[in-house]
Amino acid sequence: MNPHDLIRSRVTQYLRTIGNGGSADIATLYADDATVEDPVGSEVHVGRAAIEKFYGALDGADCEAELLSLRVAGDTAAFHFRVTTRTVDQTIVVEPIDVMTFDDDAKITSMRAIWSPDDLSIRTR
Repeated sequence: MNPHDLIRSRVTQYLRTIGNGGSADIATLYADDATVEDPVGSEVHVGRAAIEKFYGALDGADCEAELLSLRVAGDTAAFHFRVTTRTVDQTIVVEPIDVMTFDDDAKITSMRAIWSPDDLSIRTR
């Protein structure tokens, strides 16, 4: 598989894992010394353990992620997607744009998520 197809496949796997996996599953997609800045301007999480802890908020959540658009150039992917999270009393929807870089094995080396609280859509039930 060529590098761009491998990166596309990894992005698809990442989104599928947000919807169907847990924090440990998501963290395995990252390189050992990767960084996560979500959203941009917030604390940067460094290393797989810190990244797993960050994604812990998704453990047990009813989430689904849908890819809206994806671009790959070199070792970098930029993609727009929708995350829908359902709780007992509300549905939260956000459509971030993530920029990720990858190593030669298509492990994520950095992720920066572009969104703000103003981008959240919250509907109560």
